[in-house]
Amino acid sequence: MNIYDFLPIRLLLGGAYWLVTTLSDLLAPLAGANGAALAIIVLTIAVRCLLIPVGLSQVRAGITRRRLAPKIAELQTKHRNNQQVLQEKLMALYREENASPFAGCLPVLAQTPVLMAVYGLFVQATIGGQANELLGHTLFGIPLSSSLVGLIGSGSLTWVSGTLFAVLIILIAVIAGLSRHLLTPPIPETAATASGRAASAGSGPGQGTMPDLTQMTRMLSFMPFITAVIAAFVPLAATLYLLTTTAWTLGERLVINRALGVDHTGAPREL
Repeated sequence: MNIYDFLPIRLLLGGAYWLVTTLSDLLAPLAGANGAALAIIVLTIAVRCLLIPVGLSQVRAGITRRRLAPKIAELQTKHRNNQQVLQEKLMALYREENASPFAGCLPVLAQTPVLMAVYGLFVQATIGGQANELLGHTLFGIPLSSSLVGLIGSGSLTWVSGTLFAVLIILIAVIAGLSRHLLTPPIPETAATASGRAASAGSGPGQGTMPDLTQMTRMLSFMPFITAVIAAFVPLAATLYLLTTTAWTLGERLVINRALGVDHTGAPREL
C-alpha cells in the first residue's frame, strides 16, 4: 500500500500541493521560470516555522538527558546485577525530576505526517489523481523531476545540471558537517564508562546487560551526511527541500541553544 493513499497523508499532501502551486503562481512574476523552485523553499521554511515547538522540545529533552546522565550512570553501576531494581530506580529518578525517558520523542512522531506529506510533493508523479504539475517546472532549465543519478544513467547530464547538483549536494554536506561539529555534544565519560562496566559485569547467567551505546551514538552523529547521499538520488525538487530543511535545522538549533543558554557541549551555561 502506498503511504500517500492513507487518508490523513493524502489530505495533507493535497493541501500542501495547493499551497505550493499557489505560491509558485504568486512568485512567477518575481522569479520567472524558477518560481516553482522558490515556492518549494518558501513552503519548506513555512512548514519548519510551524514545527519550531518540536525543535524546542527536542533541545529541552536533550538538556534533561545530559543533566540526568551522571545519576543514571551511577544507578547503572550500582544495580547492574539486578535489572528489575535498576528499572524501578530509573523510573523513580524520572518521577523525582519530573522528566520522561521519552521526552522529545512524541513531538517528533507527531511531525512525521506533515514532513511526509511535504516530501511527497517532490516524489509523487500524481497527486489527487492528477499529474504533479510542480515536477514539470524547472530550475535554471533543469526539470525539478530530474535527479543526478537519473541524469547520469540516461546520459543526459550537462555541465549546467552537473554543476547545480554538485553545488546543492556540497552545501548539504557542509551544513551536515557544521551540524555535527556544533550540535553533537561529547559523550559523557561517566555514562559511557559506567555503561561499559555494566555490560562487562552483567554477563553472568541470569543477569541482564546494560548495552554500551557509545559507538552507536558516534555512528548516529554521522547521520546528517546521509542526506547528502540521498540528494543524489531524489528529484531536484526534493534536493531543494533537503537543503532548505537541513540549513533551517542547523540555524534553528543554534538559535534555540542560545536562547536556552546551552553551550557547545549541549549543557546549560553556568550563570
